[in-house]
Amino acid sequence: MLKKVFTIFCLVAGPLYATAQANPSSLRIIMIGAHPDDCDQDAGGTAILLSSMGHAVKFVSVTNGDAGHQSQGGGILAKRRTAEAQEAGRRFGVTYDVLDNHDGELLPSLEVRLQIIRKIREWNADIVVAPRPNDYHPDHRYTGVLVQDAAYMVAVPNVAADTPPLKKNPVFLYFQDFFERPNPFRPDIAVDITPVFDQKINGLDAHTSQVYEWLPWIGGYIDQVPQNAADRKKWLMTNRMIKITPEVRKSLEAWYGKEKAVQIKHAEAFEICEYGARPSEDDIRRLFPMLKK
Repeated sequence: MLKKVFTIFCLVAGPLYATAQANPSSLRIIMIGAHPDDCDQDAGGTAILLSSMGHAVKFVSVTNGDAGHQSQGGGILAKRRTAEAQEAGRRFGVTYDVLDNHDGELLPSLEVRLQIIRKIREWNADIVVAPRPNDYHPDHRYTGVLVQDAAYMVAVPNVAADTPPLKKNPVFLYFQDFFERPNPFRPDIAVDITPVFDQKINGLDAHTSQVYEWLPWIGGYIDQVPQNAADRKKWLMTNRMIKITPEVRKSLEAWYGKEKAVQIKHAEAFEICEYGARPSEDDIRRLFPMLKK
């Protein structure tokens, strides 16, 4: 009986693991956000760079986004946002998964933790990126908690035993944020995305329901959004521009050198989470090949 169960397990889980191992020479990065546009905004440029180098990148939205709109909601909005995510994934050059958990109702439950553990294992991730667990939005906070709780457990065979465990704990990173309490974001890694910033904006443009409708409405600037598609993209480029902080600029200098860092206009930064593998400088340059000297 045990042999039969193991055989069934291999038939079900094996293809998933084999897919993740298809190109063992490439890096495998999974970015996990609360909503179907979070990874795109926080690390879309880095994803484009890694994908263009031949590395495998997956975006995961832990909720289906079914509450993020002023006039739509429920299943219709969830389908719309999933379609937007798939188009965005095509533009970013990444795989995009949207989990079927309700927007605005996310809790750090065991059920959702197991979903995330399985996603990380199936992707055979070298790097996992998620929000820090301090944020204005409860879905963002709990996504951070859920991913932290998945760290280490991804290598424990008896947890989510239907999916093969990872042989090693990945490097876990946090997306950049601007919250100061209980402690400010620390930019351990900073990536120059200036060459692909236009491509990032093109990817974000796929999230029509968010960048041109919901976020401007909830932010009180819906009247500023142009009607013409070309003008919208130009407006989005300004609206989604993130100022490089002095701390991030210092990190860019450390990774690129002062001469190049001063010329960088757009950057994305990441903080190392203590719950994953502790990378050395050489490890970071290997995991982020664009930082190689």
